[in-house]
Amino acid sequence: MRTGVVVAAAPGVEDLAVQAEELGLSSFWVYDTPMVHGDPFAALALCAKATSRIKLGVGVTSPTLRSIPAAASGFASLNALAPGRIICGVGTGNSARRTLGMPPTKSAELETFTASLQDLSAGRPISYREGVRVSDIQFLHAGPQQLPTDPIEFVVAAQGLKSAAIAGRRRTGLLSFAILDPDAWRAFQRARLEAADGPVVGDSYLTTSLCVLGEGEDPHGDAVRDAIGHTVLSFLVFAADKPSFAEVLGPEEREAVQRFLTQRGTTGTAPDRFRRLYTNYLGRIDPTERDLILPSLIDKLALVGTRDNLLRRIAALEAAGVDELVIQPVVDPPTELAELAKLTA
Repeated sequence: MRTGVVVAAAPGVEDLAVQAEELGLSSFWVYDTPMVHGDPFAALALCAKATSRIKLGVGVTSPTLRSIPAAASGFASLNALAPGRIICGVGTGNSARRTLGMPPTKSAELETFTASLQDLSAGRPISYREGVRVSDIQFLHAGPQQLPTDPIEFVVAAQGLKSAAIAGRRRTGLLSFAILDPDAWRAFQRARLEAADGPVVGDSYLTTSLCVLGEGEDPHGDAVRDAIGHTVLSFLVFAADKPSFAEVLGPEEREAVQRFLTQRGTTGTAPDRFRRLYTNYLGRIDPTERDLILPSLIDKLALVGTRDNLLRRIAALEAAGVDELVIQPVVDPPTELAELAKLTA
């Protein structure tokens, strides 16, 4: 299986992209969560100039973060710097919207946004709307940003079948976060196929965290919790921010959500809860939060195990349709990248 990495924009991010390329990784992604992380377009412009082979992805932008013209121009500009190496990841903005105290955008808006970016990037005009005003727009310059022979790769983020169907209809790739059940991936692929007009087009990317254990190492110990805790904590953040979701969890998980809310000094219904819940989102967890990283959630949301165990799990995911594993390193990214490359060599 191919491998990649996703990180937050930060000074020196291009050095990590160079390391990922040297290690033979296939892709390098940067988050687009404006109130939590730095700007992905600025970061990937640096990465584009520092690398020559690795694909560079925004993971992911959404309709209410950037207007269609601005997003299209941003991706076209990146593609001019790294022709044929740019991945445009799009989604409903679940975390990016919630960090603003706003709900994610609707699936229909995501599909329109995706189609518009695809058309503009291919040099086709679109009908662009602002309120009641509608105008036909397209790129008016014919320079290095227009690279139809080196197209941008489009990927739709999906945690459910509706978004997977959009990927099918728009003939894009698919990206999902921390879904490690092969049956779920088979369902995604069926949804894409049923929605597609023809064969499924585009690769499938799985984003999660990874921890390779030595023989006899505790799979739920503090070292593991530090390494993958950000993935588990993001799950608890979502459950804390959406009480209806928390209701479907098991008793121990619901109790962890309540403890998390208490530690952050808020409630599941406080209007400004997002200010506390999303602080340090997808960053390294605080030692005081280790007790929230439940063994059941570690097993469900992260890839933790010995090398042989992990290779078996990865092979099962690949058989279910996952083309690329994208990890989220936070404790020691250079070392974690090297561990990923060694694991899948």
